[in-house]
Amino acid sequence: MISIEERVAQVMGHVDADLLRDIVVGLVDIASPTGEERPLAAWAVDHLLGAGVDAHLQPLDDLQANAVGRIRGTGAGPSLLLYAPIDTLTTGNPEEDEPWAADQLRPDMRPQAQVDGHHVIGLGASNPKGHAACVMAAAEAISRSGVPLRGDLWLGLGAGGMPTNRRSRRDLTRENIGQGVGCSFLLEQGVYPDAAVIAKPGGAVAWEEVGLCWFDLTVRGTFSYVGSRHRMPYVNPIVEAGKVVAALEEWFPEYAARHTGGLVAPQGNIGSIRGGFHHMPAVSPASCVLRIDLRTSPDTSPNEVRREFGELVERIRARHPELDLDWDLVLAIPGTRTAQDAPVIAAAVAAWEAERGRPHEPILANSGATDANILRGRGVPTARIGMDRIGPDAPLALDFPSGMNVVDVREMERLTRWLVRTALAVDDDPEA
Repeated sequence: MISIEERVAQVMGHVDADLLRDIVVGLVDIASPTGEERPLAAWAVDHLLGAGVDAHLQPLDDLQANAVGRIRGTGAGPSLLLYAPIDTLTTGNPEEDEPWAADQLRPDMRPQAQVDGHHVIGLGASNPKGHAACVMAAAEAISRSGVPLRGDLWLGLGAGGMPTNRRSRRDLTRENIGQGVGCSFLLEQGVYPDAAVIAKPGGAVAWEEVGLCWFDLTVRGTFSYVGSRHRMPYVNPIVEAGKVVAALEEWFPEYAARHTGGLVAPQGNIGSIRGGFHHMPAVSPASCVLRIDLRTSPDTSPNEVRREFGELVERIRARHPELDLDWDLVLAIPGTRTAQDAPVIAAAVAAWEAERGRPHEPILANSGATDANILRGRGVPTARIGMDRIGPDAPLALDFPSGMNVVDVREMERLTRWLVRTALAVDDDPEA
């Protein structure tokens, strides 16, 4: 049997910069906001079929779908899923994204790919589409190479990978369009591998990550009118919410410090505020609602986080007895962990070390959640691997949007080789 080095070289002979660039440009040029991934999934299926990979569309509804591929093994080894989501964090539509993502969308925030030397720019060009392109290229190359596999190699491009519920669109009828809904559906519909590798940003192997809890915290007041505030009792909950915001921002670092450990440092964020009639500021509302995303450690259950958040609210009430507060947990996805000695983790780490020529260096203090939680939560050992951030030679300076929307094709080639090497190593492992 030829060595893994020879097989990696044989497979990577079918990958080059032009292939990777073409795939990511094709992915970027088709808008895929969460809940509307079906056209992109259909494009990916056609591309995979053209490369000789057995692939099919897996609809969730008329607007949302996964792309699924399979390379059959002999049945003598473990099956592996190479997975990436395909929906973008923002939509690329100014009517939805402005002014919340930007006063005016930059070119990298729009679903039109631009090639600039080694880089591709456009909405989601790195996260998630550059990573999805690497998953596609790895599977296509393994298929074209003819390298025999003992176990089935699955490819999954999942809808609904972003941390969101239904967007404010009348034609989006399901509330559960994000939070890993496509990944969950994939597993329910028979794609249930022995192990998985998810491609998401991060230039090291991650075997654990945070979960998340959403809380709605309601500040109550009196429905009143600007012409009456000086004549009758008046409590504006929007004003009172400022006290709650200050208390939350003071508490988030305390919470993070208590739960930091392993690879994670769970953070908190106040993501939205709802209160009042935007078309009628003459009146103050009866309530104001803050929505909070609180990341959670794999060692802490949602109910434990619920109790901890409730204790915080009691502290705020004690400090500000004038406040009328109510709260509830409205969403929960537990953090998860795969054993560090699991074969898929060992294979991904060994592949990283072969690529870098030094001992593996994990990235610490992570607070980002992915569909790895869905996979691990269903009992599938999962390694997360991905690309490093763009470097100083990128056409845009690094900030949060450019980190999502600019990809270096050289990094894509490295990640594709990492995926290939990991997949072949898992296939070789008799204990996997």
